[in-house]
Amino acid sequence: MRTIRFGIIGCGLMGREFASAAARWMHLTKASARPEIVAVCDTNSDLMGWYRDNIPTLSQITTDYTELLANPDVEAVYCAVPHVLHAEIYPAILAAGKHLLGEKPFGMDQAQNATIMAALKARPDLLVRCSSEMPFYPGAQKVIDFVRSGACGRILEVESAFLHSSDINPDKVINWKRMVEVNGEYGCMGDLGMHVCHVPLRLGWKPARVQASLVKRVPDRPDGRGGRVPCRTWDNATITGMVEDADGQGRFPLVLKTWRIAPGESNTWSLRVLGMEGSACFSTKNPRQWQFMRYSAGGGQTWQVEDLGFTPQFPTITGGIFEFGFTDAIQQMWAAFVEELAGGTACGFGCATPEEAADHHALLTAALAAGLSGQAQDVDYPS
Repeated sequence: MRTIRFGIIGCGLMGREFASAAARWMHLTKASARPEIVAVCDTNSDLMGWYRDNIPTLSQITTDYTELLANPDVEAVYCAVPHVLHAEIYPAILAAGKHLLGEKPFGMDQAQNATIMAALKARPDLLVRCSSEMPFYPGAQKVIDFVRSGACGRILEVESAFLHSSDINPDKVINWKRMVEVNGEYGCMGDLGMHVCHVPLRLGWKPARVQASLVKRVPDRPDGRGGRVPCRTWDNATITGMVEDADGQGRFPLVLKTWRIAPGESNTWSLRVLGMEGSACFSTKNPRQWQFMRYSAGGGQTWQVEDLGFTPQFPTITGGIFEFGFTDAIQQMWAAFVEELAGGTACGFGCATPEEAADHHALLTAALAAGLSGQAQDVDYPS
């Protein structure tokens, strides 16, 4: 089995998730390659102890990402840093000749994304993908396969949503995702947008014009030092647009929800597709199930629920009767990226591409303008 040596830039929550997924790579039964973490970097040296204690293959720990990029042992990089740093670090990774799986949104705004895309064009020899793990749930894959099979017939509506609730607490201490200068003007759309756009864009659903309802309910938050500071990012966004049928004979609405204040929702990703001949839906609230309906003119309309158990895209040692979860989705996403690095096809559904990231920036830029102006805006897709 081929070993691909990785460096991690950004050693917070998601960096640890990748390290954990790599440590249990033996969980996968048909992997053609495996990741080995040899270097980590973060400006906060306090984060390094966990990596030092848990990764025996680690040979470099640094607070300077340029030192990690100069390491000839590093073949590929996972970069999980605040949005404002993407346009600086992602092109540097590519210039250093390293493959990249980068956290969304691939730039704080569309201008930063253009900088990253220009750097990518200069290095077509490198594999670059954007992190988006939720579509790797088995139930999500079932909905995708249902749509691709044509079972929906003419589509009536699609809704893709990602809902959180922790920000409903106005006394939650502010972090960088609530700071416009670090997160970007998109607010919740920048943090959650790729999650809700990945599947629609992969299936070719690109609205030409969008409207957006932007909600800001918490004007300030504790700064962690006894005071309060302005919280200027959008809390919730609901984006709507019409998508043209593939044959040009009609249109259907696409609804995208990125809510950081969704009462009762912990971390819920969902996908619902309603059609004239069939419908399907999945939610991480019920991770082992998906729902679908098939019907014909004059026939009954009955939702069916199927228990999927543990049936991931990349086979594992886990028995099929058990339940799939978030850490499994993370590992499945990484399996897709590593298999592509090894020359494979990612079992037919790969990680989000840079082109999809660029298209989602075009959509979010139009949505932001629509929300601010109260008027629908055209989406200027680069691809």
